[in-house]
Amino acid sequence: MKKVIITVDYNPNSEKVVNKGYELAKMMNAEVCLLHVLSEMRYYGMEYQPFMGYEGYAFPVDYNIQEEFVKVAEDYLQQAKRHIGGENVSTKLVEGDTANEILKYSNEWGADLIVMGTHSHGTLERIFLGTVASSVLEKTKVPVYLVPTGKK
Repeated sequence: MKKVIITVDYNPNSEKVVNKGYELAKMMNAEVCLLHVLSEMRYYGMEYQPFMGYEGYAFPVDYNIQEEFVKVAEDYLQQAKRHIGGENVSTKLVEGDTANEILKYSNEWGADLIVMGTHSHGTLERIFLGTVASSVLEKTKVPVYLVPTGKK
């Protein structure tokens, strides 16, 4: 295994995922890519006509918000890269459905392993909502290393 993707989100538990993933990658002398997925942003700035009794957003739409989200995410990735301070570390920012984008980029980059955190949601929540980790596990062609991040 020579290429490891470590997925990161804005949850403070991402530090644990990054640390565990990087520790594993170092043992394998693997190249690392820190991957962050921005959810589809087009929904944040849309104005809707009232529906189902919902009046829509009551604030002005800022069409530059996507640029701001991208800047924040890129800064976050660079900080995470500095945090681990290792060589052979790159970053990648993509936008879209989180699970699909993780799978897509792991294929494009030729990843041998995907490292992800699990937020340890309850059983009912997993059944009805699913999780990014379970979606990736269901469709991946490469091994996934799950780092539990729930409270214990």
